[in-house]
Amino acid sequence: MANAQNVAKTWHLVDANNQVLGRLSSQVATILRGKHKPTFTPHVDTGDYVVVINAAKIRLTGDKLDQKIYYRHSEYRGGLKATSAKTLMGRAPEQLIIKAIRGMLPKTPLGHAMLKKLHVYAGPYHPHQAQAPAPRPLRWESRS
Repeated sequence: MANAQNVAKTWHLVDANNQVLGRLSSQVATILRGKHKPTFTPHVDTGDYVVVINAAKIRLTGDKLDQKIYYRHSEYRGGLKATSAKTLMGRAPEQLIIKAIRGMLPKTPLGHAMLKKLHVYAGPYHPHQAQAPAPRPLRWESRS
C-alpha cells in the first residue's frame, strides 16, 4: 500500500481547448485522485498536480450553456442565488471547470486536499513553468 512518504507526484498539463466539460473533468478528477497509478490507495492522496489551460474555450453540449444553473445560498432567509452557465462562462470560466471537478472528488478532507492540486487558467499561459508540467493526452478527443 502507498503512504504519504513514498508517493511521487508529477505535474500534468491539460489543454481544454474545444474539449467537452464533463469528459475533461472526469479525466482530471482521475489524475487528481491518483486512480491512473498502479499504487492507488483510497485513503492516501496518491494523485498528481494538474494545470488546465484555455478554460475559456471549453464546450458544453446541447443547451447546457443556457439551461444549466449553478445555485448557492447565503445562509440568510431568501438568500438563494442562481447563476447560469453562460454567465459563469463569461465572468469566470475557471470556476466552471473547478465546480465540475469538485463534484467528482470525495466530499472529505482528503478530497479538499486533492482539489488544492488543481490549477485552472482561462488563457494559454500559466505561472507553473518551473515545475515543467508534461502535456497530458486525453482519452477522448473532441469532435469538432
